[in-house]
Amino acid sequence: MRDPVRRNEDAVSSNQDPVRSSNEPAQPSGNPARTNPIRPTDETARGLARHLLRSARFGSLATLGQDGHPTATLTSLATDSDGTPLILVSALAAHTGNLIADPRASLLIAPGGKGDPLAHARITLKLRARRIARETEEGLRIRRRFLARQPKAALYADFGDFSFFALGIEAASLNGGFGKAYELGPADILSEPTRAQALAEIEEGAVAHMNADHADALRLYARVLLGARDGAWRATGLDPDGLDLALGDAVLRLGFPACVDSPASLRKTLAELAAQARQHLPDIHRA
Repeated sequence: MRDPVRRNEDAVSSNQDPVRSSNEPAQPSGNPARTNPIRPTDETARGLARHLLRSARFGSLATLGQDGHPTATLTSLATDSDGTPLILVSALAAHTGNLIADPRASLLIAPGGKGDPLAHARITLKLRARRIARETEEGLRIRRRFLARQPKAALYADFGDFSFFALGIEAASLNGGFGKAYELGPADILSEPTRAQALAEIEEGAVAHMNADHADALRLYARVLLGARDGAWRATGLDPDGLDLALGDAVLRLGFPACVDSPASLRKTLAELAAQARQHLPDIHRA
């Protein structure tokens, strides 16, 4: 029989508690309690969330299948005037049937970048889908905005088995990078409804006017303010918080320094941004 004193010495030498048996649970190590990783929501977080959503051309949409398992699929995206995500889907797609049976869904927007993809900002939206009636004022606006964002979708957008869905935001999780986690609500992401409606009423004419008469300003916005390549950039949409630009498959988002809610405030903001770009144009030439 082994010496019990020797047995305790062996336990001490191996950093084990000589009293506690190997079957007893370990005691807390004395490390401080884990702090809440969610940061308080601030304007930086709200601005990043809006930028990720408004800039996205695609995302990973997860729906609930008939077997109860979430099913993820890649889908093209646009946004309504207030920022609500929009999709165009075929009745033949499994996720369409899933949304009709259970409108709950989630959407991951993760544009990525160089290096570790987890080092870049991304957002997951908790959503409730709603099918859009095509011939309503809302349906016509959504079709116009979606095709402005996704022009190649015009090839099939009017097929009888395709439908637009608006994905109402109920909550969101934003990861702005290491140690930058936020939980957001709809009001943190969407444009204020009254302002969105006011801009929606003038958007189509304003976009056409910018493309026809102010192509030079659009080019300056892209090249000087957003650091994009030179080219014939076009406006594709606008809302209270910013202007959408496109050149081929490339898209840009020019955020406004303050929300706009009328034709007058829109003209003023766009003129000031153009003046700002022209002021910095010599710096671009020197570079």
